[in-house]
Amino acid sequence: MARVVVDVMLKPEILDPQGQAIVRTLPDLGFSGVAAVRQGKHFELDMEGEPDAALLDRVRAMADALLANPVIEEYTVRIAD
Repeated sequence: MARVVVDVMLKPEILDPQGQAIVRTLPDLGFSGVAAVRQGKHFELDMEGEPDAALLDRVRAMADALLANPVIEEYTVRIAD
């Protein structure tokens, strides 16, 4: 069994309204010094099989098909620690 992590973020050139709302609200909550926030999605998949290149390729295919929108998002895939 292998736990694989997929982190999905908007591409840098895509506006992030939720991140902008967070960065505007933080000072109201007493948090200063935050210049920018980008929000994303975090997935943890428990996969059958060994944590090898073929498994990571399968997860990348899942990310391309369902977990991320490749037009506006990018993602990273890694084996969990």
